[in-house]
Amino acid sequence: MSESTTAGSNSDSPAGRVTRRALFGASLATAGAAAVGAVAGRATAPDPAPAPSTEPFHGARQAGISTTAQSHALFLSVDVARPDRATLRDLLTGWTATATALTAGEPLPETPGTAPGFSAHTDFATDLEPARLTLTFGLGPSLFDERFGLAAKRPRHLHPLPEFPGDVLNPAWCGGDVLVQICADDAQIVSHAFRALRARMPGLGRLRWTQHGFLTHPADGGTPRNMFGHKDGTANPRSGTAAFDRAVWIDSPDEPGWLHGGTYLVFRKIRMKTAEWDQLPLAEQDAVIGRRRSDGAPLHGTHELDPVDLESRTASGELAIPASAHIRLVHDIPMLRRSYTYDYGALIANAGGTTEEPHVHTSGTPEHTHGGHDQLDAGLLFAAYMNNPPAQFIAAQRALAAGDRLNPLIQHTGSAFFAIPPGIPQGGSIADTLLS
Repeated sequence: MSESTTAGSNSDSPAGRVTRRALFGASLATAGAAAVGAVAGRATAPDPAPAPSTEPFHGARQAGISTTAQSHALFLSVDVARPDRATLRDLLTGWTATATALTAGEPLPETPGTAPGFSAHTDFATDLEPARLTLTFGLGPSLFDERFGLAAKRPRHLHPLPEFPGDVLNPAWCGGDVLVQICADDAQIVSHAFRALRARMPGLGRLRWTQHGFLTHPADGGTPRNMFGHKDGTANPRSGTAAFDRAVWIDSPDEPGWLHGGTYLVFRKIRMKTAEWDQLPLAEQDAVIGRRRSDGAPLHGTHELDPVDLESRTASGELAIPASAHIRLVHDIPMLRRSYTYDYGALIANAGGTTEEPHVHTSGTPEHTHGGHDQLDAGLLFAAYMNNPPAQFIAAQRALAAGDRLNPLIQHTGSAFFAIPPGIPQGGSIADTLLS
């Protein structure tokens, strides 16, 4: 799945502050600065500059897209509680104020009408750094139905995704009016941010689904690996390049003005059958993907970043990258994959399969009893940003669904699609231009 999934882009955000005020307590003393990932130097050398702990919330683009992928993510999908613009505006305005405080490490604003003796502060994140927290907001196709009178402002491509062959979607993990992608380098900060957003939802929004993921970058800064052990995100365009801008940011005159500078997000929950995968010979695993698991190089190449040559052949005349290999089918379809691994353990009700899924074993597999691997729900939270979904994700997914060698080893069990507005100026609110 290395061509069609995951994160790994260079951040283009400026360095932020490195301290975080205590959220609540006997005093508002400044917490100590955190040196995230700092390497100690020699006694005679100056101390290295600490890594920034904040990502700016306000700006021309929303954070959490070109931002270097953080270690933890939570995707939150919500439906607006009542069919009127005032409710939608109140939800987004409240969430803007909450996100502004959270990402800066500032005290949370109190909810209007909070009774004396109560507070929005929970102390759950007191004395913790923001850990590069970002909150990225998206608007679903359902938001542009008759409920809110926004049909005339619908983005050109924002319609429900088509059904793809092989999908086993659970409706409980699909769709939603509004999405928030919460990312940080600290799982507790992610949880705290979700809790703070949820506290602003009563009367305004109803929780539809959440999905939690994690991502670890190798110490050498290389490409992360997915649950199948393959490097994942090799083909991503790099932030700050013309290729990135062409693939991600919206500037088409065919799109409504309020969306210019934004993008689209496709979210898919993909269950990966790790037990079945682990029973395949290494050569077969590599042939399924079209890259070597060991170093990420294309099967004809030497290094991970070698150009993919679809015409290359082996000494025997066969295609070096098989006709049904994953990377062949999605080659030259650019998009930003910013995905996360998930592992929910044995949750068969959520796995999208049956308790006795049909599967095959390789020749020579000894007689055995099964260990319950059909109950495992682990895989990938695929999150891809792009500016032309029909030519990007939809084209790629149709090609994959029709002939990907990987298909017997994965299941698409959740699906959602959102327009991501541009960044929010100081003093503004999410989608102000949409609702004005």
